[in-house]
Amino acid sequence: MISLHRDHEDERARSIEVLERSILRRVGRAIKDYRMIEDGDRVLVAISGGKDSWTLLHVLRLLQRRAPVRFELFAVNIDQGYPGFRADLIEEYLKREGYEYYIVQNPTYRIIQEKLDPNTTACALCSRLRRGTLYRLAKELKATKIALGHHADDLMVTFLLSVFFRGEIRTMPPILLSDDGQNVVIRPLCYIFEDEIRQYVPHTGAPVVPCASPYCEDETALRFQMKALLDDLERRYPRLKNSLLAALGKVNLTHLMDRRFLPLLSAASNALRERAAVAAQAVLEDLDAADR
Repeated sequence: MISLHRDHEDERARSIEVLERSILRRVGRAIKDYRMIEDGDRVLVAISGGKDSWTLLHVLRLLQRRAPVRFELFAVNIDQGYPGFRADLIEEYLKREGYEYYIVQNPTYRIIQEKLDPNTTACALCSRLRRGTLYRLAKELKATKIALGHHADDLMVTFLLSVFFRGEIRTMPPILLSDDGQNVVIRPLCYIFEDEIRQYVPHTGAPVVPCASPYCEDETALRFQMKALLDDLERRYPRLKNSLLAALGKVNLTHLMDRRFLPLLSAASNALRERAAVAAQAVLEDLDAADR
């Protein structure tokens, strides 16, 4: 029995090693594909305490040790004031592992209770408040990039939400310049699936801490429903997620209905502009002749 147990443990260790190599390879490829991290960058890694952000931090540290470019890493956790949130466990781990880190208090929960608009979801307001705090901290701590733990499933769920409920084809981009032009947000896990992260995170030894928000597990929320739909489709049609993720990076603009990208309409628009310019020139010439 002992021998069988050891064989099982060895097999599991090998499985995790294979998974880790695969994750490192794809995160490295994402960083290269979208030029997420460059020489001299100081990267703020947003740590929620969940499985995704811990995986991101762990993988970036491993890549930092072997990357051809030199960059700094530091972790930021925003304690949003939800009752029962264990920021102490997060700080204990970061300190033990020798990370540069910052734990920041933010009264998100109180603000939501006081100012939530009936037409806005608590999650949306929470996200905006957290993002604003991250942007401010990035400037104060001289970060050149803000790394978030969104993974491939997050990108696909956002795509479904946008198509079904906003009538727009869009998702979370792997790299994004903030509206104010002051911050660059990166998503190095964009090629990694959630089930891989769920399998990998125990290997990091990090404490997975629930965010303690009473709004996160609302099964009536559209994001929750789209996630369930995506998982159900993957069960019915294995590797559907792979295909959908590939589609997000392979957009055929001339085979959609956006008139800005249809060649014939673009050509017609150019012809109209040219005719208008010719007509305007004729009018100007007539005016010049009259003046003379």
